[in-house]
Amino acid sequence: MRRHWSTLSAMAQDALIAVFVFAFGAALYLAGLYSMTSGSTEPSLKVRFGVLGLMCAVSLLRRRTPMSALAIGVVPLGIDLWLGASVPIWLMYSDLIYAAVLYASPKRSRLVVVASAALSALVAVLALVLTGDWRVMALAITAAVAFVGTSVWWALSVRGHKEIAGAERARAQALSLVAELDRRAAIADERKTMARDLHDVIAGHLSAIAIQSEAALGVLSRQESTDPAVTGIVGSIRSNSVSALQEMRTMIGLLRRDDGAEEDPAAPRRLAHLPILVDAAHAAGITVRMAGDVDGTELPSAVDQAAYRIVQEALTNAMKHAPGQEVDIDVSLDATTLAVVVRNPVRSTARQQPRDPDTGRGLVNMRERAAALGGSFTAGPAATGWEVLARLPISATKEMS
Repeated sequence: MRRHWSTLSAMAQDALIAVFVFAFGAALYLAGLYSMTSGSTEPSLKVRFGVLGLMCAVSLLRRRTPMSALAIGVVPLGIDLWLGASVPIWLMYSDLIYAAVLYASPKRSRLVVVASAALSALVAVLALVLTGDWRVMALAITAAVAFVGTSVWWALSVRGHKEIAGAERARAQALSLVAELDRRAAIADERKTMARDLHDVIAGHLSAIAIQSEAALGVLSRQESTDPAVTGIVGSIRSNSVSALQEMRTMIGLLRRDDGAEEDPAAPRRLAHLPILVDAAHAAGITVRMAGDVDGTELPSAVDQAAYRIVQEALTNAMKHAPGQEVDIDVSLDATTLAVVVRNPVRSTARQQPRDPDTGRGLVNMRERAAALGGSFTAGPAATGWEVLARLPISATKEMS
């Protein structure tokens, strides 16, 4: 679009130049200040105006096809020479020479420069040979310098400045590209550092929990009077630690992955993995009831992953603040929105306990996940206890992806 408007602007400029030159040339013709030679006969002004109009029409091609305009301009120039050279026509043709040197390709521009110099020298020599008067040759050289040399010199100067400006733009773009590559490299290094630190800090603890819980299960299996609930809780600890370790390694792989790398086969968890959370809760002695079914429904990956994380965090909070209480999970989908509801009763003793200033980050994370997708999030007391409600838009997320 910008290039189209630029082309229209150039055409409008050429049209204005042609109109101005025609008006200027007509004024010279009417004032009688146009002749470059002396002759016994003089054509009518109508003929002069016709030749001038033809040259102005040719000048409309000076920017789009400068070489064609230069070649076609020879026709009105030859007619003007036959009628008697006039200043307006020669000024117009000198502008065509200027345009050919400036707008043509580098090879054709050099050709115009060489041809202009050669023809000017040839005309000067012919003037001396035909007249034998050096003053005529000097007059021919002066006219060539004024109408040809000046146009060529000015066009070469403008073209040189444009080439320098283009080279500077290319250099600036190259520097910008290098800066962008450096920025991406710095981000990649930082992500790798984060992945390494995350692995060093957390992976060891999770691995230790998994190993120790497995050892505890072995000890419990060798005892005869072991409470099955204890075995289930320890098994849940091991299952959760192994699952968390696997998810953390998946996230570390994503942090280490370069932009052009293939997608990691161990994809982040989605709503299809909710049974894993439910089984872990059952193993810990928590009854979880699920309602709604989105299996087989293709959801945007961002919505699918965010919904899983919200359910996971809400279930963790329910197990932490209302241990042993039943939890209801309801996932429903309509044409535009995915709704996630997690409800659980709250013990009266839990409300009386002082709030740890370091807690509450889970609610903030859930709210930020919903807000990032343009959805809404609420959490607070309800008629049945505590309710977490997240509404995630589907259509807007599809358009973003």
